Amino acid sequence: MNRIDYQQIAQWLRDAERAVVFTGAGISTESGIPDFRSPGGIWTKFRTVYYDEFMASPDARHEYWFQKAQGHREFADAQPNAGHKAIAKWEGQGRVRGVITQNIDGLHQLAGNQHVLELHGTAREIECQDCHERYDADSLVAEFLETDQVPKCQKCQRGRLKHATVSFGQSLPTEVLERAVEWSQQADLFLAIGSSLVVTPAADLPVIAQRSGSRLVIVNRDPTPLDELADALVPGSIGEALGQIDEHLAD
Repeated sequence: MNRIDYQQIAQWLRDAERAVVFTGAGISTESGIPDFRSPGGIWTKFRTVYYDEFMASPDARHEYWFQKAQGHREFADAQPNAGHKAIAKWEGQGRVRGVITQNIDGLHQLAGNQHVLELHGTAREIECQDCHERYDADSLVAEFLETDQVPKCQKCQRGRLKHATVSFGQSLPTEVLERAVEWSQQADLFLAIGSSLVVTPAADLPVIAQRSGSRLVIVNRDPTPLDELADALVPGSIGEALGQIDEHLAD
């Protein structure tokens, strides 16, 4: 497709029986959540705290919590945008099987999606790395900001608390990744939205889908390494693009 044919994409979505949506940071920037990899993002301001270091060092755990606390309010106040809402609407209509996301913001669930595979976990919860008890993130981040002390697990009294996200050097959750691969293999339409498609193994999923016979639609502000595989490329605003597709679904 040499031009953006929203009507054609809508028809593919209308005809699909096993459509899957895959999302990256680009869909959430329109909700005010910065892309941490971009210039000026949090990852460019602080040193990386690797998972092994976090587990071994109290100082590293404090540095980790300090970094997480800096961006928490911006993240916690964010709300789903038009792109999230369109995807949730499509799932509710039975047009998509669910969402595979690289994002940790929980905005798909807030928008109403019921079937979400979070490849990198969620920053809305804190998990004890020792007993695996989970807590709401807001209250524990507030506790850290007030006391400058890393919170301790109230269940096991000794556990190391970390956001329920995948840190650098930490493996993706095996079960979630396996289900994401399964969804990709079974898809007949794969919509990759707001992802640079450079971080593996997540970036392998559109390739798996395409090689398994699925149509591939890429919606992203910037070019990606997988553009040549796509049946349709949609640059620009994600909210506007998904809104256009949704309008044609109603035709």
